Amino acid sequence: MLGERIPLQVQDVSLSGNCDPCTFEWSGNSRISFEEGDYTLNYSAPLTENHLISSFSKPYTARVILPPDLSVKNPLLGMVSPGAIVTPMDDGSTAIRWNETESLEVRFYDQGREEILLFFGNFWIILAIVLLLPFILTWRRRQG
Repeated sequence: MLGERIPLQVQDVSLSGNCDPCTFEWSGNSRISFEEGDYTLNYSAPLTENHLISSFSKPYTARVILPPDLSVKNPLLGMVSPGAIVTPMDDGSTAIRWNETESLEVRFYDQGREEILLFFGNFWIILAIVLLLPFILTWRRRQG
């Protein structure tokens, strides 16, 4: 979020709306232009981390679709920015939608990260029991 904007290399760009066909022009490596109007812009882009942040110059309706192997359900591992509507899809993917937002943020995770969190949590619970058990047993003996 800080610093200069870095253009995202995208592919499979398509424009749809009240036009047939909707055309746009590339200018540079990462900028497209088209006539003013109400359009839906679709594109695919690779993600190298588990965190997506995007900002816009004015409010837009935005939607992010996560594939079936990624999730945002666990609040310890994933999150979505305020105003998001999270909808599970029939194919196992997750659709996240913002209405009239100037920015969006999604932190997602895969099944492996959730398993590591469960292992880590169980490890600390067992460690706490092992360390507290002698204290509890001696405390009961002093009481009795």
